Amino acid sequence: MRIAVLISGGVDSAVAVHRLLEEGHDLHLFYIRIGLDDGRGDCSADEDIEMCRYIAARYRLPFEVVSLHQEYWDNVMEYALRTVREGLTPNPDVMCNRMIKFGFFEERWGKEFDLTATGHYARRVEKDGKVWLGTAPDPVKDQTDFLCRITYPQLSHLIFPIGDLPKAEVRRIAIETSMPNAFRRDSQGICFLGKINYNDFLARHLGEKPGAIVELETGRKLGTHRGFWFHTIGQRKGLGLSGGPWYVVKKNVHDNVVYVSRGYDTDKQYGHTLHLDEMHWLTEDPWREACENVEITFKNRHTPEILHGRLTRLDEGEYVIESEWRVQGIAPGQFAVIYTPDHSICLGSGVITGRDTML
Repeated sequence: MRIAVLISGGVDSAVAVHRLLEEGHDLHLFYIRIGLDDGRGDCSADEDIEMCRYIAARYRLPFEVVSLHQEYWDNVMEYALRTVREGLTPNPDVMCNRMIKFGFFEERWGKEFDLTATGHYARRVEKDGKVWLGTAPDPVKDQTDFLCRITYPQLSHLIFPIGDLPKAEVRRIAIETSMPNAFRRDSQGICFLGKINYNDFLARHLGEKPGAIVELETGRKLGTHRGFWFHTIGQRKGLGLSGGPWYVVKKNVHDNVVYVSRGYDTDKQYGHTLHLDEMHWLTEDPWREACENVEITFKNRHTPEILHGRLTRLDEGEYVIESEWRVQGIAPGQFAVIYTPDHSICLGSGVITGRDTML
């Protein structure tokens, strides 16, 4: 098969290339460059591209660097800044997958190939004549939560060559095949920032607006923050307060106030109920007729921890998750990712609303 492979310069996509070649496929490698040089994004790509060129040359494969600078700014960075300005917590990497990697790239380059491959830790599952997004066996590396907003046509055109492997096995293959990036560290943080600190990025684009940090239980002012957009629900570090630990538990966007509560186990940083809007199903809605108190597993952040709960669809089209366990840091704007009860299939996601944490 003719396959377009998105590579990053990291070990995961390099091993994906190796496995696909072992299966006898005809590959064309692509690197998507998204960082801008005018201050609207700071992705340090030169080292990555050099590594990609080496992999392409080693296997004698065609390689292209494709630019989606403006598309990234218009569809991902603007989303991130708008969401933060509204007091919410965005997930730019989720939107990058839907809009850029499997959106604009697919429309302009990927559609010319039989399939598109990436180094994501996820699985393509085919059953009942349809394609489903399966979780990876390595729960620490599983990346299905970052793919929770892609469309069904996008999913149908994707394969994940290393999705069935634990990270240790990927490293072993890279070492045995003498890949130059076998020991290269995994990338961290938001994809468009590169080496730029996230708060520095926000300050550059949104500026600063000092406001009060207030203890929720007493109303006592404890300190001053630089702007509510620098803080998210559940945050502990970066508050600059003594006598803690302190956790962000609410935000008043109108008055620019950040509310905190003290203690490692304060009930104010936990909840059992997640209200969801903008529900998106990857393959299909498993409960088209009725969805009341159905068993699911879910995540509200990128973590290997799997939460068990019940999902109900309300009359107005909103959804509610009632978790069996306490959920830490339920942040409006983030995605709650829905899985089957055995956590083998990622079904879709909804946007967490701010009923309980936004004032």
